Amino acid sequence: MSRGAFIVIEGLDRSGKTTQTAALYEQLKEVGKVAKLLKFPDRTTAIGKMIDAYLRSQSDLDDRAIHLLFSANRWELASEIEKDLKEGINILCDRYAFSGIAFSASKGLPYEWCRAPDISLPSPDLVLFLDISPEKAKERGGYGEERYEKEEMQKKVREIFKRIGEEMNVATAGAKWVVIDAGRDCEDVAKDVWAHAEGLIEGTSQPITRLWDTSE
Repeated sequence: MSRGAFIVIEGLDRSGKTTQTAALYEQLKEVGKVAKLLKFPDRTTAIGKMIDAYLRSQSDLDDRAIHLLFSANRWELASEIEKDLKEGINILCDRYAFSGIAFSASKGLPYEWCRAPDISLPSPDLVLFLDISPEKAKERGGYGEERYEKEEMQKKVREIFKRIGEEMNVATAGAKWVVIDAGRDCEDVAKDVWAHAEGLIEGTSQPITRLWDTSE
């Protein structure tokens, strides 16, 4: 295979994204595959630290400003993602551009405007969307600790994610979007995640595509 695979795990807050991304990473290591684990927002960068303060409600920013910061945070790592993929490294990513669109559009910003800053980012080969009802997520530990973890907000976010997934699967290029029921036991969800990701762990011969780029 000519390059590594790019797999993104998305979902509502408390859907188990971080747990499942880490579990998949460990499975890849166990079978001897080279992989790198990423998480957005990357709170370690200068931009990421501003985002972190905002998410913890320690600062306030205009909705458009925070959206652009989230996008800039992804662009900070875009060239590194491409470089790693070309070197045969599989990339596993906890959240990506789709979260940025879903959360900002849920606050009332225009959908197309929300998508625009992320056009031409490296496109994942597979997006696994962990679907859970906000009511079920609310039962899980830590819910409500960050700014967006409110039930009504999560319902809106879920609807936008549904729209993104439908559009991604209709598009001729870009990621395959798979919905996984995340309201079940962690082990059952992990089995589903592995079943969908396993076919990509050897890498892919497909060229790297770019999100929503219609110029090709």
